[in-house]
Amino acid sequence: MALTPPSQLREVYGITENEKDRIRNFLQGAVYCWCKNRKDEWFSLRDLMGGKNYYWEGTPLVVLYEKQERAGVPNQSAIEQAGKEAGWLLKRVISDDLRRFETQEEELVRKYRWIPNAS
Repeated sequence: MALTPPSQLREVYGITENEKDRIRNFLQGAVYCWCKNRKDEWFSLRDLMGGKNYYWEGTPLVVLYEKQERAGVPNQSAIEQAGKEAGWLLKRVISDDLRRFETQEEELVRKYRWIPNAS
């Protein structure tokens, strides 16, 4: 596991494996960009996706919101649940990464920071 300390991973249901793969690839790209440009800074899903703006249209993440919408979940709750599931997928991406990251939870938000030169 590439997380220090180790952290529980959760599964996302209700979308296809292809959709999960597309989301994970999209998030992996965002993580690589962050680590390249902001090496020593902590980040969360919110940081990678532009703050609390859950306007994900045109990204693979939109399927998480659409799933909630199809289930009849009210808008604000659908946004919150989609955000949680996106966070779970981000945690999986970071856990599977060859690099090492440290993690912490701050005000109910999971944050990560790359540990350069870690073995």
